[in-house]
Amino acid sequence: MSNMTTYALGGVALVVIVVIVIAAVRWGREDTTVRNDGYGPVRDPGVHTVLEQDGSILLARPDAKKTIDIFEDPICPGCGNLERIYGQEIAQKIDEGNLAVRYRLVNFLDARSRSKDYSTRAVAANRCVAEAGSGPIYSTFHTKLFTTKRPSEGGADLNNDDLAGIARDAGAPESVLRCISTGAKADVARVLAKAQTDALGAALGGSAATPAVFDGTTKVDVDNEDWVVSLTH
Repeated sequence: MSNMTTYALGGVALVVIVVIVIAAVRWGREDTTVRNDGYGPVRDPGVHTVLEQDGSILLARPDAKKTIDIFEDPICPGCGNLERIYGQEIAQKIDEGNLAVRYRLVNFLDARSRSKDYSTRAVAANRCVAEAGSGPIYSTFHTKLFTTKRPSEGGADLNNDDLAGIARDAGAPESVLRCISTGAKADVARVLAKAQTDALGAALGGSAATPAVFDGTTKVDVDNEDWVVSLTH
């Protein structure tokens, strides 16, 4: 069983009522087989990251055939399971040029972190790493952040130095580590994450739930274990 966290939205304001929905979905089960286990994160140095104007982080080769959008909150358990099960399969498709991913990071689980701002700081750290442009480094950082290093809801979370340490292990340069440690992008991350939450709410007809994957305007059925393969055929 996994947690899918759903939030009601009203107009452009995020409503504070939070409903936790327990969903028996295949990708959220702890015993679900990891797809392409052993591949790891993105490897191809020709894969780059781009900070897009709407706040998204695009991870792609220039010749990528298809782009999908993935909405995630850094503390979301379901997002962690999605990355754990499908992250390596997605990475291989990105390396092959068959897929590009536009990560649209939100922060509506801030209140469920001990620091009360973990999601925002993690979104800011993602932006620091992505700004450097290396696809393999960003992919490694993102994978660790959402899987082995992801804090539990309500538990102790990571401070900025911890986040910088994950980036260091991923191979990020000192300029990126300083960006994370100082919280240089926290304010802009907060604004952009809120905008992404509003966009997700609009796409889902008034509520925002993560994880959510879109192929254009079509929500992808991630209960189908072959959804990544289906998108690239």
